[in-house]
Amino acid sequence: MKLVTFSGPPSSGKTSVLAKLIQELARTGESAGVIKFDCLYANEAALFERMGVPVRVGLAGGLCPDHFFVSNIQEGVDWGLGLRLGYLFTESAGLCNRCSPHVRDVAAVCVIDNLMGMDTPRKIGPMLRMADIVIITKYDIVSQAEREVFAFRVAEANPKARLLLVNGISGQGVFELARLVGDAPETATVEESRLRFSMPAALCSYCLGETKIGGEYQVGNLKKIGFS
Repeated sequence: MKLVTFSGPPSSGKTSVLAKLIQELARTGESAGVIKFDCLYANEAALFERMGVPVRVGLAGGLCPDHFFVSNIQEGVDWGLGLRLGYLFTESAGLCNRCSPHVRDVAAVCVIDNLMGMDTPRKIGPMLRMADIVIITKYDIVSQAEREVFAFRVAEANPKARLLLVNGISGQGVFELARLVGDAPETATVEESRLRFSMPAALCSYCLGETKIGGEYQVGNLKKIGFS
């Protein structure tokens, strides 16, 4: 089974691209399943169920989505192997630009859209910078100049990634994406595997449920700006 992590900011088109990709893979006889990781709500399962694609949804609630992902991914792999899937795609919540959902020796995709602003690639951390494939969506509703500048900024952030333009509505570009994920390594287990980059660091009083503001309530791993 080929495990592939899909990441990207909210509303960048991850689910639409993934659905088109799975349809393309099905056309060649490949089976696929999806695990959607999110925080409070996710309705993507309905789309994949209508497609006949096995899907599971995990909601992190008050936990960091990255911590939730890494605590559940091995069980997800076991689930996919039990179904004898050809591909298992995980879709991350992508709520934090510092998200780190990619695993070493596991194919990694990041989806980013052309409407986010020219400086957005510079603001996104490991989920963009550590990806093998970076997909740009919504490129068809901006000017040629904007497309070129945005793609240049993406390449600056991750010069090693394969850059693709994919339309999540029409499916344009998905054939090449299917070819690239077809080169993904087989995954039998992620036990003892490592994330490509460390998760966002946090262990403070607010992590443990504190809601009051003020220095006397701030304990643990903290970082101050220093206004003086």
